[in-house]
Amino acid sequence: MPRRPPCKGLTVQLRMAVTDSVTPQSQAYQQTKGNMEDHSNGKTEYTSLHEVSYPPGHEGRLSSELAATPSRKPAKEYPFTLDPFQQEAIRCLESGESVLVSAHTSAGKTVIAEYAIALSLRDNQRVIYTSPIKALSNQKFRELSEEFSDVGLMTGDVTISENASCLVMTTEILRSMQYRGSEVMREVAWIIFDEVHYMRDRERGVVWEESIVMAPKNSRFVFLSATVPNAREFTDWVAKVHQQPCHIVYTDFRPTPLQHYVFPSGGDGLYLVVDEKGTFREENFHKAINAVTAGYEKRNRATNPKRKRDYENSENSDIFKLVKMIMLRQFDPVIVFSFSKRDCESLAMQMAKLDLNNEDEKSLVDGVFSNAMDSLSEDDKKLPQVGHLLPLLKRGIGVHHSGLLPILKEVIEILFQEGLIKCLFATETFSIGLNMPAKTVVFTNVRKFDGDKFRWITSGEYIQMSGRAGRRGLDDRGICILMLDEKLEPAVAKSMVKGLPDPLNSAFHLSYNMLLNQMRCEESDPEALLRKSFYQFQCDRALPQLQDKVLCLEKEWEDKKIEDEDNVKNYYSLLEQSRKLHHEVQNIVFSPQHCLPFLQPGRLARVIISGMHENEELFLKSEEPSVWGVLVNFEKVKGSSLASMDESVKGLAIEAGHMIDILSNCAISSERNKDETVRPVPLDETGEPIVASLPLSRIESLSAIRINLAKDLRSLDAREATLNKVREILRRFPDGLPMLDPEDDMQVDSSSYKKAMRRLERIENLIETQSLKSLPNLEDRLRSYHEKEELKQLIKAARQDVRAATNLVFKDELKYRTRVLRRLGYATNDDVVELKGKVACEISSADELVLSELIFKGLLKDASTEQMVSLLSCFVWQEKVKSEKNLSEDLATLYSQLRETARRIGKVQQECKLSVDVEDYANSFRPDIMEMVFAWAKGAKFSEIMKLGNVFEGSLIRAMKRLEEVLQQLISAARSIGEQELEEKFQAGSALIKRDIVFAASLYL
Repeated sequence: MPRRPPCKGLTVQLRMAVTDSVTPQSQAYQQTKGNMEDHSNGKTEYTSLHEVSYPPGHEGRLSSELAATPSRKPAKEYPFTLDPFQQEAIRCLESGESVLVSAHTSAGKTVIAEYAIALSLRDNQRVIYTSPIKALSNQKFRELSEEFSDVGLMTGDVTISENASCLVMTTEILRSMQYRGSEVMREVAWIIFDEVHYMRDRERGVVWEESIVMAPKNSRFVFLSATVPNAREFTDWVAKVHQQPCHIVYTDFRPTPLQHYVFPSGGDGLYLVVDEKGTFREENFHKAINAVTAGYEKRNRATNPKRKRDYENSENSDIFKLVKMIMLRQFDPVIVFSFSKRDCESLAMQMAKLDLNNEDEKSLVDGVFSNAMDSLSEDDKKLPQVGHLLPLLKRGIGVHHSGLLPILKEVIEILFQEGLIKCLFATETFSIGLNMPAKTVVFTNVRKFDGDKFRWITSGEYIQMSGRAGRRGLDDRGICILMLDEKLEPAVAKSMVKGLPDPLNSAFHLSYNMLLNQMRCEESDPEALLRKSFYQFQCDRALPQLQDKVLCLEKEWEDKKIEDEDNVKNYYSLLEQSRKLHHEVQNIVFSPQHCLPFLQPGRLARVIISGMHENEELFLKSEEPSVWGVLVNFEKVKGSSLASMDESVKGLAIEAGHMIDILSNCAISSERNKDETVRPVPLDETGEPIVASLPLSRIESLSAIRINLAKDLRSLDAREATLNKVREILRRFPDGLPMLDPEDDMQVDSSSYKKAMRRLERIENLIETQSLKSLPNLEDRLRSYHEKEELKQLIKAARQDVRAATNLVFKDELKYRTRVLRRLGYATNDDVVELKGKVACEISSADELVLSELIFKGLLKDASTEQMVSLLSCFVWQEKVKSEKNLSEDLATLYSQLRETARRIGKVQQECKLSVDVEDYANSFRPDIMEMVFAWAKGAKFSEIMKLGNVFEGSLIRAMKRLEEVLQQLISAARSIGEQELEEKFQAGSALIKRDIVFAASLYL
């Protein structure tokens, strides 16, 4: 790994200043400023903030005392001038105190980690270096091994020199060592947490919190993080939990400034929207947006799918033009980010006519690739992925995503580092941890699917990926290019490219494995862990603000005086009752049993406009705003329909059981993507004639009039002509269209309908007789009373927030989960871990309850080793794929028993008041790769098993590695309960899958 060279012409002047700002738990320490004279930008202001958090009751030292710490020879010296923030962090380390270094990518955080390791080795102490992913651990092991001699590696897959003084490992391994009471933990002086902002990860973030809370009391920490706006909050938490000072050295200085451009889809040029000084250029942005609209129309002129395909794969495609432009302007190397594995590959294929390497470089690529592939068998060398990639790589074009074979990913990383790949198409994961900057970064899209919906990428995600642009010491600036094919509001764009990083918020959650391990440890206690969690700390810290919010709302409520309030209250109450009764009547009349016979195509219908409930005038009306449209179709809601439905209508659709397709004038959101929203609007407003799907409950009334519909409404002209007919009919009936009468026409004769109508008539008569009705300022008084009622609801919610923050978070969930463990026999009423619990304690990479139940049910013992391994694949496979073939009878029986066990456990959790959907829980165990894993365990070649399913090679290998990890945990579990036969069976299963390309050694090792 090449070292960072000193920046030429760089001079640093340091000015110290001690500030007086002190908070109960933290003290501002000092601020460092200096002028950096850069050969590209002249003078730029460098700011490094240095603060220190102290635990409660701890008297902080002044900066002069820290500076007066006896100095020894530096543990490590560098051939370049250290930046001010690096100097400050190293002073903290030399004083033996923990530090969080928060800085942009490529700012030089690794220098501090290396110094902490050198310090430990100098003082004959042990140090642990943790990283979020195995690939990064492997890469760090390689780098550190070149720098230091006494380095080991522990990732679950590989263990090298486990007794070394410096151990590189994943955070999960560290957590496991802590629970096991490993001897190593007693000797550790420093723990380095790389990429600690990963703690906010929804699934794995909790591991960081557990590891930090359970770390030995005599250890010190080095936290390396991207810039986070609430870094001070994090260090305050560490100081409180470990009763030791924790420094924060924060800098938002970028060694290489960035320029941000927009490339409009279908356009020919770049528009500079944010310059290297961070100025947002509004005029340029609007020009780019106008070019996007023009490009969108241009692309849609090609209605023939074949012509569109030819366009995308030709030299006219946007990505081809952009990459070619980048190469001509010498902005390479470039990383092109896409949020889809398949898109990465298809975009790379569009570069077919680009050749970015000369003959010498091609020869080097061929040599590196051939040497790497020598470790594979002859059959594996013939895999399609291996064969398809080499021609691309030789032309200087690469692809990097989780679906690639791990060995290919590593080859690509090495080639990219050596400058032999000029254009790399990568997914977001390439921006996490791997230190591989480029001159230019391109975003093919600024929207991503986050597992629930499509959304704009956050400013934090943008900062993380754009941070790869600009190589320190090589580039005078980094280039970021956003490819836009949809409208982006200036406010959204500005917040994306100039916004703050994502805050470091806790993703703490309880698991059964955590609870059982806490019960089993002598000095541990689940409640104590909850109290010390960052989640609890953030809740406690928010308490004063929540209490102030309640006081402010209460004062606002008291200050809102309304003339003749009691009478206004009564009148308001009548209006509310009237509105609710209207709803009740509507729900009865337009229930499927009454209205389905009248939902013929062509019938005119009024539908309630969605999203109008917030209208401040609505409480004055008994009916909600509605618009006219033409019924096209109706259908019963099915599961597949719900999957793609907008969240705002999904609940209503489920309740109603039917959806209607209605042609109406609609406003459509500017996002031309899968989650675009369509909302009916009045016929005289600007909109488009669109057939929208709405829940049946949105029908307000049905007209007696039907019109003839065109046979095909797919063309815009046909839809527009139909709406013009509706406009003409409305013009002919100025007093209103003839409507279907609920009783006479629709035969609604239920007792609930009659009762609701009688109550509605009584309420409306009372409203008519109200003396207040004629007052000229009644509307203002009602509006004020409505605001006062809303304030009352806000006060109620704020008080609930205060109560929740006062109590221990997760207290109820802890009680419910403990109840589950007792019901299933994992722990006694005195929280003593039983035999089943000992097994679940060892399982952290899969569902510990279901897996433990299968063991004690005898299912894993009775199945053959190959079948057992195949069944375990259901615990590690998470991607959704379409299975192309049914399971064999034996595997289907095993899978059925697994689902039955999952349902039983799901029901127990439900009965213990946990929010669990039993069917969703059972469906989370996916059988998609069972046949593939079974064939692999039987000895099939990798090329043969890839024909059994439509999955990426890399995704399957990652699942196999996770499967082997689970098997290792099951070996430990069987050993812990003295099940030798089962232990041997798990070992045999591990041996069956651990072979060939699936477990090929990392090139970094």
